[in-house]
Amino acid sequence: MLNIAYLGNGKSTNRYHLPFMLKSGKFNLKTIYARHLDGPWKKLPQVHYTKNLNDLYQDDTLDLIVITTPPEFHYQYAKECLEHGKNVLVEKPSAQTKAEAEELFQLAKDRGLFIQAYQNRRFDSDFLTTQKVIESGKLGTLLEVEDNYDYYRPEVPASSTGLDWSSSFIYTHACHTVDQVISYWGQPQQINYDVRQLLGTNKMNDYFDFDFNYQNLKASIRSSYFRIKARPTFVAYGTKGMFVKETEDRQEIDLKHFYLPTNDHPDFGLDQPEHYGTLTYYDDLGNYHEEKVVSEVGDYARMYEAVYESIANHQPKVVQDWETIAQIEILEQAFGKLQ
Repeated sequence: MLNIAYLGNGKSTNRYHLPFMLKSGKFNLKTIYARHLDGPWKKLPQVHYTKNLNDLYQDDTLDLIVITTPPEFHYQYAKECLEHGKNVLVEKPSAQTKAEAEELFQLAKDRGLFIQAYQNRRFDSDFLTTQKVIESGKLGTLLEVEDNYDYYRPEVPASSTGLDWSSSFIYTHACHTVDQVISYWGQPQQINYDVRQLLGTNKMNDYFDFDFNYQNLKASIRSSYFRIKARPTFVAYGTKGMFVKETEDRQEIDLKHFYLPTNDHPDFGLDQPEHYGTLTYYDDLGNYHEEKVVSEVGDYARMYEAVYESIANHQPKVVQDWETIAQIEILEQAFGKLQ
């Protein structure tokens, strides 16, 4: 068991981290820091809650600090943790600029420490299922992929009062989907950016459409706050067929209803048959097929299991340094199109 602490005690810590850290069974939760401890989240027994950062920085028994603050503080706190000799898992986006990301990785390397971004969406059910279909070969040669992340929340951009990187759709949502595409297909050869403030220049970034071009493949990454009916989360087209996954991974949906991944909830995050994707293709004999594909099981605890293996057993990082640097560079370049 590794001793773990959290720098932050909001929704990120309590909804997207603690349930999966505890499920992994690899960590002993020791301390949680926050500037304000009177929030809505129920305090866990036998955990030290503190407003003093030195309770984290000066604790020589800690094996890992997880940073779950708002994005504008990720770089600052990650650097401070490393300077105090702590291994770090930092929420996405882990930095604002490529230079900041490179600095953090170099500092960790110089001090012999671990730092990695928490790219848990690599373990989304819809993404894993799409990979399974691609690798089955039934699509033939893969030609196009769509990775969509849509909302209908017009009140969010409507209430915004300006353009800020930390609240932009690029940094808060493309940080998921850009990483998914890079993690599976690698660094694109060329990128087309279409980024917008649909409500005007005095409002937030609320739309993006990226085309990642590989040698024989185009991967489109798209998000909007104004899709009253969301696009399929994944669509894959090949020379023999296509796969459509209409609905997103259900882990977040269950978490929002406080239905947690415990032994009492063995169906947590699982797709039901009505959520399964549809595979349509011609086989090698020219026969037409249309069939449902049982979804893979998404599980964010796999991120914590991988982090444990990297720290305790010196296994390679599940999110490689170059992938995070490439992701941050893409986000930085995309946001620059708005300025």
